[in-house]
Amino acid sequence: MLMNDVSEIRKALIEAIPYTTANYGETPDTRYIYTPLAHEKALRLETNLVVGARGVGKSFWTAAINDEGIRSELGNSMRELKTASVYIGFSTKDNIAAYPDQDTFARLLGGGFTAYEIWRAVASRWLSEIAHCDIPRGDWPETVGWVKDNPEQVTKLFQGANAVFESEDRRGLILFDALDRCSDNWQKMDGIVRDLLRVALWLKSYSRIYVKIFLRTDQFSRQIMDFPDASKILATMVELTWQVHDLHGLLWQLLCNAPDEYGETLRKLYEEALGRFPAQKESRKESGAWSLTDKEKHDGKEQRNLFEKLAGPYMGTDQRRGIPYVWSVRHLADGKGQTSPRSFLVAIRSAAEDSLERYPDHKYALHYESIKRGVQKASSVRIGEVTEDYPWITKLLSPLEKLNVPCDFSVVEARWDEEFPSGAETLPSKDRLPPQSLKEGWLGIRKDLERIGLFEILQDGRINMPDLYRIGFKLGRKGGVRPISKG
Repeated sequence: MLMNDVSEIRKALIEAIPYTTANYGETPDTRYIYTPLAHEKALRLETNLVVGARGVGKSFWTAAINDEGIRSELGNSMRELKTASVYIGFSTKDNIAAYPDQDTFARLLGGGFTAYEIWRAVASRWLSEIAHCDIPRGDWPETVGWVKDNPEQVTKLFQGANAVFESEDRRGLILFDALDRCSDNWQKMDGIVRDLLRVALWLKSYSRIYVKIFLRTDQFSRQIMDFPDASKILATMVELTWQVHDLHGLLWQLLCNAPDEYGETLRKLYEEALGRFPAQKESRKESGAWSLTDKEKHDGKEQRNLFEKLAGPYMGTDQRRGIPYVWSVRHLADGKGQTSPRSFLVAIRSAAEDSLERYPDHKYALHYESIKRGVQKASSVRIGEVTEDYPWITKLLSPLEKLNVPCDFSVVEARWDEEFPSGAETLPSKDRLPPQSLKEGWLGIRKDLERIGLFEILQDGRINMPDLYRIGFKLGRKGGVRPISKG
């Protein structure tokens, strides 16, 4: 491959992969919609509960399903979505007319209302419009008070809305996301989530009204299913995960849909690797969007051929250093073995930028050393994300800098004792949820870090930290990717 061709491929990679893949409620571009099998199950209307870690797609799918055009596109494989009317019952974006924010939630709970009544009030505000029924909506105490005092009227309202959906052959879907923003207290949060699940169970009696709740993994791990018939909700639960082939499929979905001449460059590379161009579904031709076939989404051999066109066959001069197709995903996994698409895409984009700058004469677009630096960049970004959800983590892990892992937990505990002589209770959490097991001391903190995926416990009992976090927090490991230097 000519050097100028390699340079163009690098530039195309940078243009194809968004600078940030975080979603804050914005409607996604239809060209970039990619649905792994596990996610397709999660999007079906009958799935009430969707669980996933940070960055796996909870807010992305909330925004996507809320868009009529994307619902229509998804409806080609999930027909019920084409007839769905969607309402956001809670999300990352404040919308006080649709649902209470954290302060309002606290005020309502402090005023004697239950979370069950609050969530029924949220649903009532929307469904009253569907059923053409006037209810008080001057402020949230007024609406929730009406719901509390008029249970028979609430039932009639929901029956009326269900009848309207049925007569129009439509379905109503209420989405709930980012529920960790409802409260900064775990016990209150448990009650809020539990009561929302109870509302979802209650709504199962209505044939045309559905609820989908996107829940963080650590929230799901708590005692929130301890109510009668909770098993009916639990039976619908789907976990959002990304396999190696899902991540590479998403990558090539983005690359094939790169803008202008960049897309042409990458589709030509695709053709060189597989002997054919990507597909253009009839539903996507008008927008000019390209898609992968099911074979290209799942066939590891074909995907490996594609990635070799970008990165070569080895992470060095021979196979002893690893295979880029697998290496690039494995070193971005958390303690549960899961790699988020956000981390993967950040690493690949950063690797392209680094290769363009440092290795202009390398015969592949992605130099193996640049892929390692891409992992460093992804680690830094991931830490920024996780500390946004858990502000106490930065303060907790800073004393572990330059510590080599794996190591005995006693070594970690000694550093914490030195940094926090008054114990774990002094960890800051700002306005977010504190560590779940704070009252259990350092063993409880270890349990929380393992639950989140920052720690993994080896068979011999030692503590290990996956590269995704180890690199950014500047811990060492023999033979591992180097931590990020202060420079």
